[in-house]
Amino acid sequence: MLSFSMIKSSQKMKTVLIVDDSALMRQLLTTIIGSANDLQVVGVAPDPIIARKMIKDLNPDVITLDIEMPKMDGIAFLSKIMTLRPMPVVMISSLTQNSADVTLRALELGAVDYVGKPTSSLSENLMSMKNDIVEKVRAAANVTVKKLALQDSEIPNLSFSTTEQLIAIGASTGGVQAITEILSNMPANAPATVIVQHMPKEFTVGFATRLNTKSKMQVTEARHGARIVPGHVVIAPGDSHLEIKRSGAYYTCYLSDKDKVSGHRPSVDVLFNSVAKSAGNRAIGVILTGMGKDGAKGLMNMRRSGACTIGQDEASSTVYGMCGFAYNVGAVEIQKPLKNIPQTILSACLDENI
Repeated sequence: MLSFSMIKSSQKMKTVLIVDDSALMRQLLTTIIGSANDLQVVGVAPDPIIARKMIKDLNPDVITLDIEMPKMDGIAFLSKIMTLRPMPVVMISSLTQNSADVTLRALELGAVDYVGKPTSSLSENLMSMKNDIVEKVRAAANVTVKKLALQDSEIPNLSFSTTEQLIAIGASTGGVQAITEILSNMPANAPATVIVQHMPKEFTVGFATRLNTKSKMQVTEARHGARIVPGHVVIAPGDSHLEIKRSGAYYTCYLSDKDKVSGHRPSVDVLFNSVAKSAGNRAIGVILTGMGKDGAKGLMNMRRSGACTIGQDEASSTVYGMCGFAYNVGAVEIQKPLKNIPQTILSACLDENI
């Protein structure tokens, strides 16, 4: 009979380099990541200077990278990695407003995902996150890192036939870059747009603020009871479900702290289901990169209600999980590379049958 160690060594291992200035964090992450059958920690580094040499010598499949470190901060080091030697990176950061802004910057630069570092009882709380950490590192290790070239050209306003049109977008891992790509290529007077991106509540205000600087539309975090109108984008707050309800020719935001759906709050399924009910064939549903299955059932309901449904293809996805599952169950009507999704959305909005 094969021993556990023999089984582990017989599998194709993904190698991990841990970069963190805390000896305790390095130890804990080594224990957590090393517990997975398919992951092997091949090195630990206390700062980017040492990590730089270890990357050359060890050629790891994925790096976990702290943000606050001596000699060079994590963002500066990440920028160098993505410029000189692009590879999958999972950021390690505390869930504070300041670190949230920095982490969003890391995701924009190309980091695959992030892990929220506990601010108290580090050992106990981090070990309770074991499964989440392993899942994120495993997913990142299988990602081919790509740079997204955002277009800076002027986007002309188009003539949309009605204020009743609604665009609903759902994303998770890799979604920060994907959503930025889409919104930066939408005109200022595009139909009202609602978005669920899986992220903690400490992140969503900063995410909306950053998107607002990159989009010609006005982007804000959703507020309960607020009207969502053409030319505006609302982002679901972290830890709150976002539903859309009809109010005359417009839509309003309904926030709740009901139980998680599909493992998430906010849930893409919750948003899409509400859009199917409130907007029907006036809506366009878009499901993007992300781990898991959230959004597939809701997107199917949107398609059944007459909405146009669009999914990101595998080649352009950071993780072909959510969009892949939705496509495989028939919820996706049109599948496109990310670079083609903005025009696909606009074409659907301009279709006379919408």
